[in-house]
Order: sequence, then structure tokens, then C-alpha cells
Amino acid sequence: MKVIVCDSYESQCAAGADIIEKIVREKPDCCLGLATGSSPVGMYKELARRCREEGLDFSKVSTVNLDEYIGLEPTHEQSYRYFMDSNLFDHINIDKANTYVAKGTGDIDANIAEFRSVIAKSDVELQVLGVGADGHLAFNEPGPSLYWSAHKETLDESTISANARFFADRDEVPRYAVTMGIGEIMMAKRLLMILSGSNKEEAARLLLMSDDVTCACPATLMKLHHDATVILTKELADKIGYKA
Repeated sequence: MKVIVCDSYESQCAAGADIIEKIVREKPDCCLGLATGSSPVGMYKELARRCREEGLDFSKVSTVNLDEYIGLEPTHEQSYRYFMDSNLFDHINIDKANTYVAKGTGDIDANIAEFRSVIAKSDVELQVLGVGADGHLAFNEPGPSLYWSAHKETLDESTISANARFFADRDEVPRYAVTMGIGEIMMAKRLLMILSGSNKEEAARLLLMSDDVTCACPATLMKLHHDATVILTKELADKIGYKA
């Protein structure tokens, strides 16, 4: 696993954007696996800037996202479809028909079946990842076992609490999500984790300072991938004692 330590969040986002730009320029019709959450927002803004100012072309790119809340319409401002549109897709020259975010409303079993089918047909060049404070990957929460394929996940109380800041009231936070499974994530040719946030210390420590691979911290499964990169800030690296 390759680890890149950056002096700031801005340089971290630029480093992530460099990796994605190289893939898009070398393979204009690539499929990118994307993630939501606070960590990749700056990287998405930088990619949008490069599209607008430097001619980075997303017109032939397709995308598939990791997850979606159950119970939120795509137009809800906290849905992950809305997140992707407002933070990236509305600002680059991508055909939204070639972007996929799982449906969180309607027949959930049918939605999961569709999600699995889309993933199976997608040849993901790179999967962007974040990590939860409890170490969850996508919405694969810690537990005695993990799912290989897309499924309905019950969100841990810690995840609900962490996401409550995005809602008017904690009671409004969805309790369930549709998420890509660990096996499907590992199918991507490359993994790229943007690791930031003061509440991510324990997850970062288990990922970078321990040899353990454990379902108690799903993010540690990244260590099993043949081409995985983690980009973190020097501040976080110093807090966990990581030395490049």
C-alpha cells in the first residue's frame, strides 16, 4: 500500500486530483468509482477547476458511486445523488446518463439487484474511498463479518451521530443505506483513499500503524489490494506517529 503525506488538505486534494487526471487523460472512456463525504470534496473542486480551466475532459467518463441513504429522494439535499451533482457532476462536462448512484427509495431489493448488475458491468479503473470514524468503508460497518456484494446496511449509532451535523435533527438521519460490498470495492483496479479529519485518528492508526486486517475496522482490508494508495495530511500522520 502506497502512502502519500501532504502538508495541507489543499495539497492532499491536489495529489488525489493528479492521480485521477492521469487516468482520465490516458483512458478518456474510463469508469471511476466515486465516494461522498467531506474528505473528497476538495479533490472534486480541484477536478472541476481543471476541467474548466485546463481542458480535463470527462465527456466519455462513466462513474459508479459507493452508496446511498435509504429513504431519501435523489433531490433531497442530503442524498448522495444530490451531493455528487452539486459537488462534481454539475461542474464538469460529464454526461449524467453515464453516472450511477444507487436508488434509495422504492423497491430496495430491486434497487440492490440493479446496483449489483451495474457494478458487475463496470470496469472500475480507480475507486475513491473515505473512511468513517469507526473504520467503515463505504457503509460497510464494523462487525463479525462483512458482505461481498451490494446490500442493505444498518448504520451504527456512531455513524448516525457523525452524520447528524448534516441534518436539522439527529432523528432525521437515515438508519439504513444501500452500499457496495467489500468484494465489489476490491474489484477496482486501483483504490485511492483521501484520509482527513480529526475524528479519523483511530481508523488511520489501525490502517497505517498495524499489521492487522480485521472486520472490526473494514478500512484495513485495503491492505489486501494490489494497488492501493492512501493520501493523508501531515497533521494526521504526526498524530498517529506515522513516518513516511
